[in-house]
Amino acid sequence: MTVVPLEHYLVLSAILFVIGVVGVLVRKNAIIIFMSIELMLNAVNLSLVAFSVFLGHSTGQIFVFFVMAVAAAEAAVGLSIIIALYKNTKTINASEINLMKW
Repeated sequence: MTVVPLEHYLVLSAILFVIGVVGVLVRKNAIIIFMSIELMLNAVNLSLVAFSVFLGHSTGQIFVFFVMAVAAAEAAVGLSIIIALYKNTKTINASEINLMKW
């Protein structure tokens, strides 16, 4: 059985996190931005589990459950905000939503 080294998991996690950051910074669609934030959270989860297995402690896996709970709450609140914004403005383009401006 071959063992995948820790560095491979960390490189994959970094790539996923960078893809998420680029998605948040470049895209204007609110749903795409929302999915990019979820991708960043999953990249952090991957690195936490990789370090947890590498070090032989279960602390990283416990933190993953907390991050997953925060992600679930963020998904519920974020989608409800997106739906409310769409009902009011008829768009989900982040650059066109200016509710907080005077």
